[in-house]
Amino acid sequence: MEKDKRALEIEEMQLKQAKKDLSEELQILEAGLFSRIYAVLVSGGVEADKLDKLPRDRWLELGLTDEDKQNQLEQLAEQYDELKHEFEKKLEAKRRKITQGDDLAPGVLKIVKVYLAVKRQIQPGDKMAGRHGNKGVISKINPIEDMPYDENGTPVDIVLNPLGVPSRMNIGQILETHLGMAAKGIGEKINAMLKQQQEVAKLREFIQKAYDLGTDVRQKVDLNTFTDDEVLRLAENLKKGMPIATPVFDGAKESEIKELLQLGGLPSSGQITLFDGRTGEQFERQVTVGYMYMLKLNHLVDDKMHARSTGSYSLVTQQPLGGKAQFGGQRFGEMEVWALEAYGAAYTLQEMLTVKSDDVNGRTKMYKNIVDGNHQMEPGMPESFNVLLKEIRSLGINIELEDE
Repeated sequence: MEKDKRALEIEEMQLKQAKKDLSEELQILEAGLFSRIYAVLVSGGVEADKLDKLPRDRWLELGLTDEDKQNQLEQLAEQYDELKHEFEKKLEAKRRKITQGDDLAPGVLKIVKVYLAVKRQIQPGDKMAGRHGNKGVISKINPIEDMPYDENGTPVDIVLNPLGVPSRMNIGQILETHLGMAAKGIGEKINAMLKQQQEVAKLREFIQKAYDLGTDVRQKVDLNTFTDDEVLRLAENLKKGMPIATPVFDGAKESEIKELLQLGGLPSSGQITLFDGRTGEQFERQVTVGYMYMLKLNHLVDDKMHARSTGSYSLVTQQPLGGKAQFGGQRFGEMEVWALEAYGAAYTLQEMLTVKSDDVNGRTKMYKNIVDGNHQMEPGMPESFNVLLKEIRSLGINIELEDE
């Protein structure tokens, strides 16, 4: 079988990756084995200093006077050989799997697979989420001029429904918003100082003040040890926002967050005045505004859109299948039945439970009637009744239906 250059390149890349993965696995197992060999040798009277100077592969050549220890050593040596043999076997199996190619249908010389990446613009109904289980779907996309804006005229990117906070109690999203705003505020101040070409001493003092608010003693930063160039380089890195991390427990305290916000020239409440993008009027209350990491989830409304008229039915219950993949119907559950019962919509309910579901004769007759332009409905006995009979018979109770 002749392979082109690209196929050989892919093969080589896959082989390299397979070998790397297996080698890492072998290293981990070897490390455990050699630590046991080391312990046996040291307890058998070999000096640790001399052992450290000797390459690991030579350890197994050493002989011990203690017979038990020598037997243990020989067993470990056997395990080591087995380990290497297993590695070679696995590698050979991987190599065979990668290089053997695929069986093609008769007359097919080559299969070419093409993957197309399509950019899909976000739209109402698409799902997004933050990092705290705060997921939801987009209800509306506004033009940027209609979005609420702050006193500087900067519009917000996303407006989240506040009802998503108290019910789920995932207040990590609020912590992230506040810290994100503080980080951005500090970054903007540093950027302003760089633009005004202020003295490095002032920059150093401001950045030091920000870092001093950090609570981890081990990570205290002393900017006096930095040269002027290093401080400027640090300021360049921080001008888009200062990286901040806080642990889940014993993390940033409320007072520390307030100090960070004040250092960034922001109100310590974390809330600012916003204006309606359409009317220009100020909102009654101040709004929590900040920076949060949001991502788009692979649950797009385009992939969920689905409709069914007639389609496939389950073999046992004769009811329509469920789900888009099976071209299924929408389940009309117990609670929906109760709603129709409460409303008194008797004919709709009858239709839902018979001809639209598992009344086999009724639904074929209904289909014929619709084609003939006759919208009459004759409900029969649903298949679920037969299933119920079978269930009762399986309990040893015989029930037979009699025709009148």
